[in-house]
Amino acid sequence: MVRHGLMVVGGAYSGKTKVIDVLKLAMSSIKDNPLYTNVVCTFMNPKSILQTQLYGATDKDTGEWSDGVLAISIRNAAESTTTDRKWVIFDGPVDAVWIENMNTVLDDNKKLCLNSGQIIKLKPTMTMMFEVEDLSQASPATISRCGMVLLEPQQLGFTPLIQSYIANLATYLDEKVVKKVDKQMHYFCNLTTEFCRTQCSFPVKTGANFWTHNYLNIFDLFVCQYNSEEAVVPNNIEEICMNALVFAAIWGIGGQIDETSRGKYDTYLMELINGEDVQEKY
Repeated sequence: MVRHGLMVVGGAYSGKTKVIDVLKLAMSSIKDNPLYTNVVCTFMNPKSILQTQLYGATDKDTGEWSDGVLAISIRNAAESTTTDRKWVIFDGPVDAVWIENMNTVLDDNKKLCLNSGQIIKLKPTMTMMFEVEDLSQASPATISRCGMVLLEPQQLGFTPLIQSYIANLATYLDEKVVKKVDKQMHYFCNLTTEFCRTQCSFPVKTGANFWTHNYLNIFDLFVCQYNSEEAVVPNNIEEICMNALVFAAIWGIGGQIDETSRGKYDTYLMELINGEDVQEKY
């Protein structure tokens, strides 16, 4: 409501996409309220195509102008006669090469000026959104024109990932088993991610949310087969789950660290499984 240009900034697993999705769904679900209307989103990755494909280009042989993806999307939104809010969302890196052409769109002019001489005027119902990891390549001119929402993976934490998974698990496994899995999952993830953060090194820099997501994916391999109406859950499902929790800790988290750290992680995990006080020791 304050800016028609908005940047949602944050690393992977900080919740950028979900924040936009939830806001869209919330506004659309109360569209009968006079203050809110339905929301229609258009997504594009500006760095996945050439700049001529993004904005448009003139054919060198015929001299004919061809609109780009961005020009078409903005024109369609601007010419629409519905009262829906239109969000054009750029899901990709921001850099000075393509973003500078958006400055007239993001300031009070609200106009997209194309090289063909065409000018597309934005409607008040339109919003330009940027879903980016960082703004290291963006110029102050662009940043000053946009509203900013900063999200951080460590603020979100990995607890929502586990809670979401457990809520799904509870739909097809016994409540008693699910409660035990929930408790052990938090215990394993808390201790293993903290050890990896402080004691281990990684070939590719990631974070606790990423490790936990891998952990959940590997655990799910052992139980996803029971998520159907025809599936018969075995009597020893609790034992299967407990073993899967350990296996997921070994490969879901330990599989991501480099070779120099794996010996330390192996020792730590054995102590953890044997019930030693690893928090006190490490």
